[in-house]
Parts: sequence; structure tokens; C-alpha cells
Amino acid sequence: MCIIDLAIGLLIGLVIAVIASFIFFKLGIKYRKKQAEEKIGGAENEAVKILNEAVKQAESKKREVLLEAKEEIHKSKETLEKEIRDRRNEVQRLERRLLQKEETLDRKMEALEQKDEQLNKKTKEVQSLHDKTLEIQKKQIEELERISGLSVEEAKDYLLKNIESEVKHEAAILIKEIEAKAKEEADKKAKDIIACAIQKCAADHVSEITVSVVPLPNDEMKGRIIGREGRNIRTLETLTGIDLIIDDTPEAVILSGFDPIKREVARITLEKLILDGRIHPARIEEMVEKAKKEVENTIRQEGDRATFETGVHGLHPEVIKLLGKLRFRTSYGQNVLNHSIEVAQLAGLMAAELGVDVTLAKRAGLLHDIGKAVDHEIEGSHVTIGADLAKKYKENNDVVSAILSHHGDIEATSIVAVLVQAADSISAARPGARRETLESYIKRLEKLEEIANSFNGVEKSFAIQAGREVRIMVKPEDVSDEGMVLMTREIVKKIEDELEYPGQIKVNVIREVRAIEYAK
Repeated sequence: MCIIDLAIGLLIGLVIAVIASFIFFKLGIKYRKKQAEEKIGGAENEAVKILNEAVKQAESKKREVLLEAKEEIHKSKETLEKEIRDRRNEVQRLERRLLQKEETLDRKMEALEQKDEQLNKKTKEVQSLHDKTLEIQKKQIEELERISGLSVEEAKDYLLKNIESEVKHEAAILIKEIEAKAKEEADKKAKDIIACAIQKCAADHVSEITVSVVPLPNDEMKGRIIGREGRNIRTLETLTGIDLIIDDTPEAVILSGFDPIKREVARITLEKLILDGRIHPARIEEMVEKAKKEVENTIRQEGDRATFETGVHGLHPEVIKLLGKLRFRTSYGQNVLNHSIEVAQLAGLMAAELGVDVTLAKRAGLLHDIGKAVDHEIEGSHVTIGADLAKKYKENNDVVSAILSHHGDIEATSIVAVLVQAADSISAARPGARRETLESYIKRLEKLEEIANSFNGVEKSFAIQAGREVRIMVKPEDVSDEGMVLMTREIVKKIEDELEYPGQIKVNVIREVRAIEYAK
């Protein structure tokens, strides 16, 4: 029974608890709903306030924008009105000018119409006069033909023959005068420039041949140079490529060879061996290597010296080396490096006198014979080889042109090329600068006389003054005084086209008429 009472009590308590919980839940919901409504109401009020403020700010901003817009419109209106006024004034001014021009054109048109009428009248008058003139001329020609007994064509031929004779005479006189004047002025200017250049330029030239002589301290050294069974001399000749001539010449050994660089290596080697005193194949090989290095240093030094003396800078190292090789190269007995330096200096001095680029002229003069440094290694003329080398090492086009044209193989295309050509001729033609073989000398004189004798009317010709002058005797009955002037000019042109020569050749044509009688 107690248990049942307890269960009932618990059940009642549980029911009461559930009912109380439900009541409290309802009350809590009402309270929270009330709070939420209060918050919502506050937020709505705040939103209304914010909206009101935003509307006020928008209204004030709107008023400001409208004011600014009105001001801007007013300004734009004033600017446009001003532009319209200016354009209206400009249009009015242009209209006035157009009216003035129209009036001027009208006046000119009237004047032109009047002139046109006058011209038409004059044209008719001239045409009428022309017709009358032709009629009169025809009558005069008929009358002249009747009086002279010659037709028009015969009269023309007669006049042309007379005019041709007169013109030929006048042309010969004019050629003489022009040549005399040109020679006088050109010779004077050329002599001034060349003399100035030569006076400022002085160069020493070393006479080199195909052999070098090495002095010996005594004749016993010859046996040591030859060595046992000729081993030493064979080793030396093999390593250097130079022939050693050991003959009866006292205290001297002759080195013979066409390659000057190899000959210089052999000379230095032999001198070192003589000083050292130890002469055997191993020592010879060592000294040859040292001599080659020494010659290479000399080549570099000579190249640097050439560029320093001429003031030519910025050359490729290989070009400087090639210049140094020219130190050991000769042409007609003239050292090519010294000749190149001389040509560079002469060309530079003449360029300075003429107002041409001095540096470019010196550069072209220094490199004009660069092909001679390797012409024994590469096939072709030194001109072509030199031009190819200049192109290879990015030299100026004027320099390449000067190299190609310095012997007259092609026509000079620049003043620099002409100056190099002139400087080369001056350096070569200087007395003592070059040596010419007897055979080539005789051939040149014979060719000169042959050219002179090839012209009609030439009786005799003589090449004199080492080929610097040719005297020509003409037949007086075949060649007139006027024809003699023209013949001289033609001979000069043919010599210039067919011969190569340093300096200039004087062509002296002589026409002589003698009358001889005897008193008996």
C-alpha cells in the first residue's frame, strides 16, 4: 500500500512539474516576444531617422550639383558665344577678302581678254608677215641660185667645208689655250700640295736583297756551323728553309732565300748560335724557336710603329701583324712598310690641303699594299688580296676602293682613292726609291715608241729621259699645225690607257718645214 501511495505521489508530482514547465515556457515566450518587439520598434525608429538624414543630405547634394551644373552651363554658354562671335568675325573677314579677290580677278580677266584680242591681232599680222617673208626668201634663193650657178645643197656643202676648216682651226687654238691654262693652274696647285707633302715627309729606306750576310768571328766557325758530316748545316737549312752558302768569303756566311721572314729567322738563329758557341742539332732547334718568337715580336712592334707614326688607330690586331710583315717585304728594292708609311703621310698631307678627311686618307694609304704581306701565300694580285683582307676586317668602303684603284685597275670612286694613287706614284717615282730591271726598262721604252709610231703622219719617235719624255717628228705634208695639237692629245690618251708608269710622261710633237735654196 505504501508503494502504491508513493507511486501515486510521484505521478502527481510529475504531472504538476509538467504543467508548471508548460506554464513557465509560455510565459518565457511572451517575455522574449515582448523584448523582440521592443528591439524591432527601436530599429525601425533608427532606420527612419537614418532615412530622414539621408534624404536631407541627398537634397542638399542635389542643390549643390544643380548649382554647379548651372554655373558650368553658364560658362560653356559664354565660351560658345565668344567662339561664335570670333567665327562670325572671321567669316566676315574672309567674305570681304573673297569679294576683293573676285573684284581683282574680274579686273585681271578683263585685262587678259584685252591682251588676248591684241595677241590674236598680232598673230594674224605675224602670220601674214611670215608668209610674205617665205615668198621673198624663195624668190631670193631662186635669184641667188641663178646668179651663183649653185643649188642649195651645193651651197650647203661649200659652206660646211669652209666652216669645218675654220672650226678645226679654232678648236685647235682653243685646246691649246685651255690646256695651257689648265696646266698652268693645275701644275701650280699640284706642285704646291706635293711639295708641301714631300717637305713634311721624310723616311729612311733600307736596301734589301735576297741574301743576308752574317759575320763570323773567325774562319774556324765555318767548320762548326757545318758540323760532323754536315749535320748542323742540314738541320739549320731544314728548320729555317734557307740556304746557307759557306764559301771562300772571309769570316762571313751568306744566307740565301726569297722569303725575307725566314731569312731573318735564319740570321738571328745563326748569330745566337755563334754567340752561344754550342752548335749541335738540338741547340739549333731551340735557337730557331727563339728566333721565330723574336721575329714575331719584331713584326708586332713594326706594325705598332707604323700605326703610331701615321696616327692610324683602331686597326684589327691581324691587320697590324700584316703591316709588320711588310717590314721584311721589298718591291723594286723599296721597303714596302716604309713605302706604305710614306704613302699614308703624303696622302694625309694632301688631304689636309684639300680639306678631305685626313684620318681616312692616312688609313687608306697605310693599307694600300697590305696584300703584299701574304701574296706569296694566297693566289691572286696583291690588289685583290688587299681588298679582300680589308673587307674581311670590316674596313671602310673608301679604304677598299683606294686599295682596288691605287694601280689603276679600276676607276677611283672617291677623292681619298685618287690621293692614295697620287701618293703611291710620288713615293715610287722619287729618285732612288725604286730599282727597275734593265729588261722591263727597255720594254717600257720600246712600247712608248711603238705607241707613238702607230699614228699616221709620224716620221720618227724617240723615248728620252728614262722614259719620262717622248719626242715625235711628224711629216709636215701629212700633219698640219692644227692636226698636230689633236694628234698630241690622242697619243697622250693612248699612253695613259696602255702603259703603267710612275709620275708623268711628256709628249713633245715637232713639225718642221724647211726651205733650202742655193745661190750660184
